Amino acid sequence: MSTFPVEPWAVRETRLDLDALGQTESLFALANGHIGLRGNLDEGEPFGLPGTYLNSFYEERPLPYAEAGYGFPEEGQTILNVTNGKVFRLLVDDEPFDVRYGNLVSHERVLDLRAGTLLRDVEWISPAGQQVKVRTVRLVSLEQRSVAAFLYEVEPVAAPARVIVQSELVANEDVPAPSKDPRVSAALGHALVAEGHYANELNAQLLHRTNASLLRLGAEMDHEVEAPVPVRSHTEATDDWARTTFACELQPGQRLRIVKYLAYGWSSQRSRQAIRDQVHGAIAGARLGGWEGLVKAQRTYLDRFWAQADVEVDGDGEIQQAVRFALFHLMQAGARAEARPIAAKGLTGRGYDGHVFWDTESFVLAALTYTHPQVARDGLRWRHDTLDLARDRARQLGLKGAAFPWRTVRGQECSAYWPAGTAAFHVNADIAAAVVRYVQTTGDAQFEADYGLELLVETARLWRSLGHHDRHGLFHIDGVTGPDEYSAIADDNIYTNLMAQLNLRAAADAAERHPERARTFGIDDEEISSWRDAAANVHLPYDHELGVHQQSVNFTVHQEWDFDNTPPEDYPLLLHYPYFDLYRRQVVKQADLILAMHWRGDAFTPQEKARNFHYYDERTVRDSSLSACTQAVLAAEVGHTELAYDYLGEAAFVDLYDLQHNAGDGVHMASLAGTWLALVAGFGGMRDYGGELSFVPRLPGQLNRLRFAVTIHGDVLRVTVEHGQATYQADQGEITLRHHGEEVVVRAGEPVTLRIPPPHPATPPPAQPRGRAPHRRQREG
Repeated sequence: MSTFPVEPWAVRETRLDLDALGQTESLFALANGHIGLRGNLDEGEPFGLPGTYLNSFYEERPLPYAEAGYGFPEEGQTILNVTNGKVFRLLVDDEPFDVRYGNLVSHERVLDLRAGTLLRDVEWISPAGQQVKVRTVRLVSLEQRSVAAFLYEVEPVAAPARVIVQSELVANEDVPAPSKDPRVSAALGHALVAEGHYANELNAQLLHRTNASLLRLGAEMDHEVEAPVPVRSHTEATDDWARTTFACELQPGQRLRIVKYLAYGWSSQRSRQAIRDQVHGAIAGARLGGWEGLVKAQRTYLDRFWAQADVEVDGDGEIQQAVRFALFHLMQAGARAEARPIAAKGLTGRGYDGHVFWDTESFVLAALTYTHPQVARDGLRWRHDTLDLARDRARQLGLKGAAFPWRTVRGQECSAYWPAGTAAFHVNADIAAAVVRYVQTTGDAQFEADYGLELLVETARLWRSLGHHDRHGLFHIDGVTGPDEYSAIADDNIYTNLMAQLNLRAAADAAERHPERARTFGIDDEEISSWRDAAANVHLPYDHELGVHQQSVNFTVHQEWDFDNTPPEDYPLLLHYPYFDLYRRQVVKQADLILAMHWRGDAFTPQEKARNFHYYDERTVRDSSLSACTQAVLAAEVGHTELAYDYLGEAAFVDLYDLQHNAGDGVHMASLAGTWLALVAGFGGMRDYGGELSFVPRLPGQLNRLRFAVTIHGDVLRVTVEHGQATYQADQGEITLRHHGEEVVVRAGEPVTLRIPPPHPATPPPAQPRGRAPHRRQREG
């Protein structure tokens, strides 16, 4: 269970648990898509994992192989912990403030989801008996992308105190080793090389560069100080640290107040002087409106965001808190990314080396397209910016078009395990699907012409090159890995084939919409015809005896996994069984065919969906956080709403409850997006096939009402789902949609309320593998 009180607009920690520091540092991380600050204690220690990140600021490292092979990536990329500007060290008389010593009378931290701030209130008695109150507030500006700011206040309680506050910039700070491989540790241990430092009055700056990736970084801090007594201050700097020290004597009730402005800048091309001036200018911009101006701008940005993205859940306060927490982290992961990617952990931790995977397009951008479309557009622009690297990778593999990486920071393939990396070609169709989704949802024809068309064309060329027609004319894509990484190197994975089909058709359609632009890419009628022919003849393997689709050829005749004799401690299976054993059994790591039925549900009949879901849900062990949300969506669609509700809980609480015991590495961005998907696509029943928006809403018994908003062509559609009826309302214009198959036109000021028919499940609820059923959720009160 969660240790956080259930509140609709905050995550509050009412006591400090040192054993959970890693988790809370991730949960309380603040970011804006450019800067990410883990929620470390202000004094720097103790910590689970120090972390200050800049989007795409990384170092290269060697990839180790026992046996190398042609086409194996040689260099890995790891996001770096950059110069830390969060640190405030406090001495009360001559005792350092450290929560591990003395008496911690009270300690509370609050992540305010509407204000976009992290608030901390502490009352502490030093080992010498001196009692003080400390209040801090931090933010990463959503308005000024290079800026973070901090408010630090200290006040003696019972007796006069000599107070010393040291505000710091620290580069190359000691952190837990990222890898047991000594080559990796050597590359990343102290990865920043000093290029300059500066200190003057209350301001200091550090300049560094990386050794291998040749990136240059600047960090600068400046301060404002207020107190009812004289305050002595001075600033000093060396290569790897800078410190501004404040000293004063305070009476009980008197308060020292320090505002700290922090700015970052980095580039692979700009000079030291340019970086120096960039961060100095960012500090000047922050000081222009001051602390109060930054706080006000933060609230204004979030007010706009919540007005078009909020999800209201009546009947389950925990889910209400979780979905707003999820949307907050999604928002801040991409708000000011501006043609940079959203990694699997956002900017909240170093998990997965800070890499970007396919789940960015299939989950994160899927949610942001309907709630914060500009961020989705920027994420797809980043993919377009890396297109030349993807073309190079395709040529290396002997293929045409573009082969986007399975995992990366900058755009080069960084996966050292090719069956789960190189062979997982579906990432290319996932990117194409995200382009299609964005263009259909926003009507952004200019984006399609400038960026989307080229992405669609080059990924379509990959599929036409990778696949082949057999003697019967069927189009096959062999030797690939779908979303289920327990079934690698398979033929005709249905998810891959259906997403490739969507990709091929979309490329043909876009080329015909933009004929002049298409000709610049060398596209002719013959190539378009070949795409349409391949799409029309994609093979979808089917087991006629069982009446279900095969996840890939022969999957349903593989040996069953012995779930009854698999002990609970052996999950996740990949940590306890060899891959070759997993690859040849009917065991599914994460939703694969079930995911195909979500994003390509137009390719299945309702009866096929019901039978497929029942069959594959009984074989899915959810050894990935990506699975539960998709299972929730399909469980709701086929009428098993109570099971969907249980799966929703698992997706929603993966970080808040630390269900996988790894939240300390950073939050799970895809599962956070999946919380939104489980509610909106699951219980809201929202689908968007071919640009036709439809809803098949249906609530579980535990929820009383669900209300959400989606942005469609610049308008906001507000949907309210209750037991027995749904109401649709447009903010501005006119939106056409389908409700349980019936076409409806919704006009501004004219809400439409329609009846929801009761569900009629075609199958009984499936029984999950032994010990892998989702935790049952109970109705509150």
